[in-house]
Amino acid sequence: MLSRAGPFLAPRRRALLGLAGWSLLESGQTFLGGYGVAQALDRGFLAGRPGVGLTWLAVAAVAVVAGGLATGRMFRRLADLVEPLRDGLVRRVVTGALCDAVSDAGAGHDRTAVSRLTHQTEAARDGFAGLVLVLRSFVFTCAGALLGLAALAPALLLVVLPPLAAGLLLFAVALGPMAARQREFLRTDEELAQRFGDIAPGLRDIVACGAEERTAAAAGKLIDAQTRAALSLARWAAVRTLALALSAQLPIVLLLAAAPWLLHRGITAGTLLGALTYLTQALLPALHTLMTGLGAAGTRLLVILDHLAGHSGARADVGDGRAPRPAPPAVVRVAGAVARVAHAPRVELRSVSFAYGPGARPVVDGLDLVVEPGQHLAVVGPSGIGKSTLFALVAGLLRPDSGDIRIGGVPVGRPDRYASAYVRALIPQEAYVFSGSLRENLLYLCPDGAPSPAVERAVEAIGLGHVVVRLGGLDAPVDPDALSQGERQLVALTRAYLSPARLVLLDEATCHLDPAAEARAEHAFAGRPGTLMVIAHRLTSARRASRVLVLDGVHAASGSHEELLTRSELYRDLVGHWEDPSA
Repeated sequence: MLSRAGPFLAPRRRALLGLAGWSLLESGQTFLGGYGVAQALDRGFLAGRPGVGLTWLAVAAVAVVAGGLATGRMFRRLADLVEPLRDGLVRRVVTGALCDAVSDAGAGHDRTAVSRLTHQTEAARDGFAGLVLVLRSFVFTCAGALLGLAALAPALLLVVLPPLAAGLLLFAVALGPMAARQREFLRTDEELAQRFGDIAPGLRDIVACGAEERTAAAAGKLIDAQTRAALSLARWAAVRTLALALSAQLPIVLLLAAAPWLLHRGITAGTLLGALTYLTQALLPALHTLMTGLGAAGTRLLVILDHLAGHSGARADVGDGRAPRPAPPAVVRVAGAVARVAHAPRVELRSVSFAYGPGARPVVDGLDLVVEPGQHLAVVGPSGIGKSTLFALVAGLLRPDSGDIRIGGVPVGRPDRYASAYVRALIPQEAYVFSGSLRENLLYLCPDGAPSPAVERAVEAIGLGHVVVRLGGLDAPVDPDALSQGERQLVALTRAYLSPARLVLLDEATCHLDPAAEARAEHAFAGRPGTLMVIAHRLTSARRASRVLVLDGVHAASGSHEELLTRSELYRDLVGHWEDPSA
């Protein structure tokens, strides 16, 4: 840290001298605090001259006021040190981001530059200010207190200095390892937070791939590393507490224990009270601030500076700037088997119940459902009734608490047998688009690839053609953030259309499309070989289905659109809401 601070502080001697000058007044406050109490007692109250005692206390009070004014001036000088650091960091971050943008040549941009420009630079400034305040306060407070003890009676230093020096030495020895442990704790904590941040958006993919155990094992290693780092940091924090007790609290105990010996050597009661004032009101708070703040503020500053330095120049090698293509989920690994199966699967649910946790109200309760091969089923119901949960159960992302789910006669949850027959494709509302070419996105569920005519037919069938033209062709790079939500859904729908899946589940996968685009996509899937299940959020989507399932949390009714209009009050209410949303 000193090697980094030297070049920065050298040209700012004037600010340092001003900071030291105003801090000297604070040392005067510390000196007069204990000395004034001692003189007020010895020369005033114990000598029968209360006026003298009150005068000395007034002097101590004036010193406190002067110290407060000096503190305000000191903060102005502190700004002369802190703000140039922030300005320099901002220049460095901006320069690095601009250099990265030029080197990327439009391949992408660094979104973390905004975070570094705002949060991290401000945190570095605050950490540096805290470090300067902690060190300044300790140095000048300690100097004022030790000078005061020497002025009262040099013999007091024989009691105070040994434990003070021993505690500071122990703290100095522990500071390096403690800072290293704290940095390790911060590193593991960041890695754990990043891993969980990466896992959370892809939970469906993880479950679909059957990668729960591998993901849990990888996260468990990070949790164990973070736990070990926290325990190691706690042990060194205990050493810091011991150093604080040795340097700040033991001198108080020794002073009280040595009081008879000191009184025998001519030390007055006022001098002892003044010494206790120095120890309890000056040294103890200063040492506590030093030992609790130095490690935290210093380590935090070093970590942030390391982060800023690591991103200020050219970024690490990221290839062509595109995110790597993720590994295809389990739904793809059996594409070869499915390609040989031309017929659609039959979906059966027998007395299926599911709740999110023990004791929770079942979201799906005793549901019986049969979807015949090649059927187009629309599922409707109030928001939160369990439509997405039902689709997750059929897709195998959730396991029912009771009941049986079979697809093509094979129980869901037996991928080894299920793979020989059919593949499911669940398209959620949040469309999954990754950085890469548009063709790579569309062939994501086709590990063996697909001929260009087949890709072009899928693009035409779903209605993705205008997106292909706007991006510059199928081999043009895709920036997911540059696509609208509707365009992302069209990409995901075309991907599923190209896939070998014979059971397609659209979980509001067209909610961001206009009615015409939604109708085109659903007509394309209805004419595709396989069974189709759709969560409908428009009346037209329900009308297009050959069968509609109405979920109301207690009973489930199914039939054609016309049949349900005559025998389902809930369905009539939903149709009325679709026709007049303001009703």
